[in-house]
Amino acid sequence: MPELDEAILESISRDDSRSFELAVRRLADSFHFGMDASPFTGSGIEFHQSRPYEYGDPVKSIDWRVSARMGKVFIKEYLSTKQVPVYLVVDTSASMTLSSTAISKYALAVALAGALAVASLDRMSPVGVIGSGSRAIQLSPTLSHPSLMRTLHHLRTYTWNESTQLTRSLQELDQRLALRHLIIVLSDMHEPGVVPPLGCLAQRHECMVIQLSDPMEHSHPVRGFVRAREAETSREATLSFSANRSGLPDLKNLLSGYQIDHLNLRTDQTPLSRLRSFLQGRLSMGRKS
Repeated sequence: MPELDEAILESISRDDSRSFELAVRRLADSFHFGMDASPFTGSGIEFHQSRPYEYGDPVKSIDWRVSARMGKVFIKEYLSTKQVPVYLVVDTSASMTLSSTAISKYALAVALAGALAVASLDRMSPVGVIGSGSRAIQLSPTLSHPSLMRTLHHLRTYTWNESTQLTRSLQELDQRLALRHLIIVLSDMHEPGVVPPLGCLAQRHECMVIQLSDPMEHSHPVRGFVRAREAETSREATLSFSANRSGLPDLKNLLSGYQIDHLNLRTDQTPLSRLRSFLQGRLSMGRKS
């Protein structure tokens, strides 16, 4: 689907909200291809709670009894007994915003997070979102599409000097989550020491890492020294490069040791097709084939 991928990527790069939402929806629909949605539909769906109506909620979900009693409109939410709650951890640090291509790692990460979230909601899996930077961006697991879209639009804004707090976000999740979740991390994985917290999470939860990379990160000299400035702290440093030009193989092996799925997506290649193939290897969100 190269033509579809190009159209979606073009929509993601635009500033207007409508184009972004359409791109997220089209991308989520493309993820459904070849994936079995049956564990999340039909029998086994149970009433979860009633919550206040939000713009965009379907009228057929109105809880008329509670609405009449409370004097305002409430919506019924349902959970499937087979659903797995999903947490999307999006790296909002400054290094994600630097780009040598038409679409940055940051823009692609937010769009992919939105598409994965919508695909999960379609399967009745509650979705939570965390921005793992210095800004407080967090959405507890919900089945509300309007709440999700508001959080995604908040994520689309960024600053050029935001520090990464991915390790802290993962540690807080590990302390807070009691039930089993599917945790999807979207990051360039530049923060040192982030693998051990992921390994701790993987002991009780299913974890996936979607690593975003820019082509410039793969083109530094094979050997030698380079004077550079760190994007998130503005500190200058002299970096030395050895023959191993990227840490991607090492990271993949480290994560594999914890049974954590890993996929590296470059912004100059066909990231959507690769991610689609990666997801089609899974029976459903939160379950391996």
